[in-house]
Amino acid sequence: MFEKMVHTQFGSLIVIEKDATIVGVRWGRSARDDTTPLLTDAVRQIAEYDAGTREAFELPLRVEGSRLQRDVCDAIYAIPFGDTCTYGDIAKALNVPAQSVGQACGGNPIPIIIPCHRVMGAKGLTGFSGAGGVETKVALLRHEKAAGLLI
Repeated sequence: MFEKMVHTQFGSLIVIEKDATIVGVRWGRSARDDTTPLLTDAVRQIAEYDAGTREAFELPLRVEGSRLQRDVCDAIYAIPFGDTCTYGDIAKALNVPAQSVGQACGGNPIPIIIPCHRVMGAKGLTGFSGAGGVETKVALLRHEKAAGLLI
């Protein structure tokens, strides 16, 4: 596995590559600063998103987890920039309980690139598993000009 950091307005992120795919993004600092073509591209795309010049990521991703985890992440990845949907919307599309969708969303291993911040509760804003919690979720949604949908 390889890791590279990128600093954003949403905090410092560590991008993780394994077997030529992105398998993780997490908040924090890394003792490593690996350089691979894929990590360089991923860091560039995240920096472009942070600068407001990129709305969609074009990276090879692999969600390591259960079939449900992968299906929920696929559904989340399909939510367009600036839009939101609910756990219930995804649950209905996948024919699973909304609580299961919430758990899978909270376990998203590639946040921001797989935009779990775009998933809301039935009554609006819910928690966020990334650093900073709900404040980071709100900041991401404001960045995408989606905040009017929730506040």
